[in-house]
Amino acid sequence: MAVQNETRKALHELLDLLREVDERYLSPEWLIQSSQDVAEGTYAVMHALQGGLQGWFESDAEHPIFRRIVAPWRKFTGDNADAIYFDAPVRGDRSYRVRGRMDGAVYVSITVEAGSQDGRMGGRTDGVINDTQFDVAPAGTFEIFVGGPRRPRNWIGLPPDASRITTRHYYEDETSAAADPGKHPALAIELLEDAPPPPAPNDETVATGLRRVANFVRARTLEMPPPGKRQQPAFVSTTPNQFPAPCSPAGLGLAALDACYSMAPYLLAPDQALVIRGRWPKCRCANVDLWSRHQQTYDYVNRQVTLNRRQTRLEPDGSFRIVIAHRDPGVPNWLDTEGRPFGMVFWRFFLPEGPIETPRAEVCALEQGKSR
Repeated sequence: MAVQNETRKALHELLDLLREVDERYLSPEWLIQSSQDVAEGTYAVMHALQGGLQGWFESDAEHPIFRRIVAPWRKFTGDNADAIYFDAPVRGDRSYRVRGRMDGAVYVSITVEAGSQDGRMGGRTDGVINDTQFDVAPAGTFEIFVGGPRRPRNWIGLPPDASRITTRHYYEDETSAAADPGKHPALAIELLEDAPPPPAPNDETVATGLRRVANFVRARTLEMPPPGKRQQPAFVSTTPNQFPAPCSPAGLGLAALDACYSMAPYLLAPDQALVIRGRWPKCRCANVDLWSRHQQTYDYVNRQVTLNRRQTRLEPDGSFRIVIAHRDPGVPNWLDTEGRPFGMVFWRFFLPEGPIETPRAEVCALEQGKSR
């Protein structure tokens, strides 16, 4: 008879969760109606499972390691073609030193997440320090202290329920930074207090890791309210093809406190285009991404599905005209829907200086979208 222990119990719980995700999340309860919906939803679930295994199966705040959160092959919770993100576990009663480098990024920050020690969605973003607030050496390297006694510079505090720190490196390059193997922020984190080596994997540690993975997947599937039943923040529109005024996420978990966001769904027939007009504001960096309904960017490795300011061709008056369409309309700034009639359009603006003009969108025939 097979040995029964807590590890096997936790593994069965994870398998049962995946079965429930298949039966409920990938069903009409979450508006999954077609074979294509099931395929895309399963794709998203597998990426979430990969994210849980990558970031949470082994997670020790006394022996932290920075791990890359998302990549072209691992997408969830609103990834970004122009950014590279890492995170590491922390504890509010510990102190750490973080070393890294700018790596050519136009914006770098560390945010503190609180309330997600067990793999669940972070309850809130508790603080941020960006590269306007810490010292950067001529070579582009930096050192930041996290937690412990307050320091006059290069320090960010930790609340008692601190659980993770997240780093953001934002780039405005002609090609996608997230797909560039040459990008390397070289981040390292060390605990400043003494700690004994972690134990070898055992029944308790493996079972606990499996349950963190299950919590991570559950938080991004069954614990996400079905479409139409979730309370949206102010920067999210529920009206297709109409953007709300960009605004701060105001402490929303996993968000950047020094950014402004705007998001709306697009809805297009095969022969339609969405023409978006506006102006990039004066800010540190800005971009727009196309996401699936599961908050995954489209294929930015092989298609033009995102634009940052450097990639955008401007009109003579400095404004932009961006066209979202299923086929190439033969004009600059085309964003490729991959043939998806429905998706999300997400705008980011970091460290804006003054008001941000709300992008204006109009649905038209594809032929009209080709005209200037």
